[in-house]
Amino acid sequence: MNIQTHSGMSLPAAPQNERDADEIDLLQYWNILRDNRWLVAGVMAAVVAVVVVLTLLATPIYRASSLLQIERESLQVVNVEGVVPQEQGYYGDDFYQTQYELLASNSLALRVVQDLNLTAHPYFKPMLEGIGDEDRAAVRQQEKQRALADMLLGELNVEPIRNSRLVRINVDSPDPKIAARIADAWGQAYIASNLERRFEASSYAGKYLEERLAQLKAKLEDSEKSLVQFATREQIVSVGEDKPSLSAQNLSELNASLAHAQDERIRAEAEWTQAAQGDGSGMPQVVANALIQRLREERSKVQAEYQEKLRTFKPDYPDMLRLSGQIAEIDRQIGGEVANIRASVKARYDAAVAQETMLTERIGGLKGDVLDLQSRSIQYNILKREAETNRQLYDGLLQRYKEIGVAGGVGANNIFVVDRAEVPEGPYKPSLFRNLALGLLVGSMLGVLAAFARHYLDRTIHSPKMLESLTQRPVLGIVPRLTGGLTPTQASTDLRSPFAEAYRSVRTALQFATSHGLPYSLLVTSAGASEGKTTTATELARNIAQLGKRVVLVDADLRNPSLHKLLGASNSVGLSNVLAGAAGMEGAVQATKDANLSVITSGPLPPNPPELLAGDALGALLESLRQHFDMVILDGPPVLGLADAPLLSHRAEATLLVATAEETRTDNLQGAMQRLLGARAHVLGSVLTRFNPRKGDNYGYGGYTQYSYGGER
Repeated sequence: MNIQTHSGMSLPAAPQNERDADEIDLLQYWNILRDNRWLVAGVMAAVVAVVVVLTLLATPIYRASSLLQIERESLQVVNVEGVVPQEQGYYGDDFYQTQYELLASNSLALRVVQDLNLTAHPYFKPMLEGIGDEDRAAVRQQEKQRALADMLLGELNVEPIRNSRLVRINVDSPDPKIAARIADAWGQAYIASNLERRFEASSYAGKYLEERLAQLKAKLEDSEKSLVQFATREQIVSVGEDKPSLSAQNLSELNASLAHAQDERIRAEAEWTQAAQGDGSGMPQVVANALIQRLREERSKVQAEYQEKLRTFKPDYPDMLRLSGQIAEIDRQIGGEVANIRASVKARYDAAVAQETMLTERIGGLKGDVLDLQSRSIQYNILKREAETNRQLYDGLLQRYKEIGVAGGVGANNIFVVDRAEVPEGPYKPSLFRNLALGLLVGSMLGVLAAFARHYLDRTIHSPKMLESLTQRPVLGIVPRLTGGLTPTQASTDLRSPFAEAYRSVRTALQFATSHGLPYSLLVTSAGASEGKTTTATELARNIAQLGKRVVLVDADLRNPSLHKLLGASNSVGLSNVLAGAAGMEGAVQATKDANLSVITSGPLPPNPPELLAGDALGALLESLRQHFDMVILDGPPVLGLADAPLLSHRAEATLLVATAEETRTDNLQGAMQRLLGARAHVLGSVLTRFNPRKGDNYGYGGYTQYSYGGER
């Protein structure tokens, strides 16, 4: 198929398989497997047979398992932070992975060997013969233990149980009792080694703390001595922890007394100021004085009596004089009491001023003492803080040392045995059922790989679709493969056979190949030899002749002709004679038993066929045949390796390329196509011969085999 561009040029269309390269064709994969089903079945059977034989010959292996529980948190009898941790400290995902690696460590395996004394066990003795130096028994024993530990690690399987804190220890051995004994001892050894690591850590911490305590004790003694010596030299008296010095305490107390004295002086000053103004009768002390109040009440009574009698008597009347004297006496007494009160206020004011003055002077003296003491206490405080720090460090470290001594002997553990190992009743492996399933799986995978490898390494034409993709030309016909010893001549006599129907289909396609119907001249060729080009040329000639067309079949293979044998014609005069000018066209054309069909055989084989085909005689012959026949069919030689086919294709109006299913190589076909296009041949299409009808449905071209005349297959 070609694509017409705007410039008028004709470009080949993109192959369908290139356009669909990104699509997964599951049906194609299924067809590949179905075509290679016997290969897949053979590989699978071979793998299964090998698996069965190996399974039956293998030594039975027994598996014993013990179940452990590993907790992040330890059983805390004594909580000593940082020494025996509340939690293992492995908070990340690597905690359990670390435990699994410890379970599979060489040191733990060596411990199990030593705990069980496996080097002396009768089961392991034959395996350890010849290991170690005969002259040194101790070294030899160690080498045997290491060798046996490596052997046990090969039989060990640590199986963590997902989404849990459980881990299963599996031990495989040909002896079930040995497997159970080792699996049980492995868990016990792991717990013991875990406790030992904890105890060793506590012991190391205790030794370290002892050294540090001795250092801190000496340092504390030195700092306290320096503090006492400095205090004695500077006459600094400490009255207690976190308390000020005596001078500071006195200064503080005097400051408080001064504040109180100032308050008293201010109140006394206010009272005296009020008392100094006027006659003092409005003073609060005067108003509140009971004697003054009583005297004022008596004066009021006497004054009232005086005013009452004044209405009757004159002021010089004796009673009036007496009452006037009483009033004067009362006023004198009141004045005396007010003066006394005013004097007391003045005295209190003077005392407050004197006290304030005295306290102020005393505080001024203490300030100097305190400032002098503070300047001398700077170094004292430094020495004091250093001594306190050393004392705190020493006390804390001493407490930690005591806690380690208690916690080190507790033996806290975070690993527990959930299930002890039991002697297995049956072998763990080999399992015939499991191995058969695995063999079937592996065999099927290898078979599928072999099928695809065979398919993709096979470079032959498998389907019409593949042929169409390689040639970029339509497949004009698919000729089925003949079975049961049937020859093409016998098959062509049965007009209802798929073989005959296939060539009639090619004939129909050729009728629409050009604008004038059938091409005037058609070259039938192939990439290599024995691909069915002669049979194709003959059957096409017969089928076109059946339409009433005058057809001449020319054997253009001047190297290995076979047309005269197929048709039973004479080969004394033929194409080579005509091209060489030794005979005319009329003398070379022979009639056949088929109506409207004539034949020109190859004639005697020339020494150099390309020279005859390259001359003008071939073109003249084709022109002459066109005047006497409706169609000329050339049975040409193979394209590859010869120059004959390109010369013939250049002269012929059209070319038909024949390929054989499962035989023609893709690279040969592409090379042939390039040579024909290089000769400017007009390749109409291709014909696929010897195609297996059973594969027709696999590639979408086999539906014609499902229909036959009269309902017969």
